[in-house]
Amino acid sequence: MLPPLAERLRPKNLDEYIGQKQLVGPQAVLRKMIDSGNLSSFILWGPPGIGKTTLARIVAHQLERPFFTLSAVSSGVKDVREVIEKAKSNPLFTTRTPILFIDEIHRFSKSQQDSLLGAVESGIFILIGATTENPSFEVISPLLSRCQVYVLQPLGVADMEELLQRALTTDVVLNKRTIQVEEKTALFRFAGGDARKLLNIIELVANSFSDDEPVQVTDAIVTECLQENPMAYDKNGEMHYDIISAFIKSVRGSDPEGAVYWLARMVAGGEDPKFIARRLLILASEDIGLANPNALLLANACFDTVHKLGWPKSRIALSECAIYLASSPKSNSACMAISTALELVEETGNLPVPLHLRNAPTRLMKELNYGKNYKYAHDYDDHFVEQDFLPEKMEGKSIWKPQENASENKMKEFLNKRWKNRF
Repeated sequence: MLPPLAERLRPKNLDEYIGQKQLVGPQAVLRKMIDSGNLSSFILWGPPGIGKTTLARIVAHQLERPFFTLSAVSSGVKDVREVIEKAKSNPLFTTRTPILFIDEIHRFSKSQQDSLLGAVESGIFILIGATTENPSFEVISPLLSRCQVYVLQPLGVADMEELLQRALTTDVVLNKRTIQVEEKTALFRFAGGDARKLLNIIELVANSFSDDEPVQVTDAIVTECLQENPMAYDKNGEMHYDIISAFIKSVRGSDPEGAVYWLARMVAGGEDPKFIARRLLILASEDIGLANPNALLLANACFDTVHKLGWPKSRIALSECAIYLASSPKSNSACMAISTALELVEETGNLPVPLHLRNAPTRLMKELNYGKNYKYAHDYDDHFVEQDFLPEKMEGKSIWKPQENASENKMKEFLNKRWKNRF
């Protein structure tokens, strides 16, 4: 039985590898490292299906290094230790340092990641990790400091065109069939820059026709095939970015039913619960914000619950949080305020801190009038006294603009009593 199309077309060297020119193109950083043979540990960060595992295998093949692989989903500390012992006992160890590839390294626990440190430090193996999540959040600092992080991008249209042509002309099955590609819009849209997904869709469409009839690839046929087989091409990453986008927009748009539906689609598709919980945290701060500050507290509690409970129970906490956030009043005033402030910093540069706001821990600083004329708010009625808190050149600039909701209206009323209708 033949393997799937995506496996049949897996590149065996960099010349066959499509995409990621910023890393493996001529004179690119990873290409130089491979060509020189001076390999150091690194982590490949990017969305599913763009060639992280393939690239790791190519590196090992081209450098003729022993290659060990672990999946963070099914491996534990015991498996890591077994690989370390195998690497130590490998007859090629003294001349060619083995490579240990860990897929989905973001799913390794702290103790599992700790077990890798000694081997990486002593050079028992070169570590190559693959992750779909930001390593800064998911990889422990000591391990991250010993690895270079390379960011992989989804395939562009030109890359997907190249991959499509390669599939149709070089695959042992497809090149024997008559395949008419009349439209590519839906094909590329559903693939979303994911090479594996693109090949799986092509194979799904081809298999929907009998072996003796021509295969037609149109937007309508692609859409129909995927609707009939919604999980067929990538259960764990099914329409990943489209569905998370629909989920976010449902919560932002105050539709709890839409939010729970798209949440269910992610749960059924095998999405990482921490990924969903992190998006809820972002929604709570970015889209609800000051309209309901409790939303951030609940989202943070939900994130902790997901860590503590795991599947399947944590799906209930995710549902509770999603419904609460969708049903909450919305405001992005805090998000807009920090964006405005950053633009002002970019525009005006490092403006000096006014003297009265500066700290004066030494006699010299006091003689230079650091802290002079600062008014201590608690010495005044109602714990407030009007004074300037921005650099002189920022006078009259408006940064935070409260929006119309009960919470911010109350803040606005409070502040305007003090600042003479400044807000």
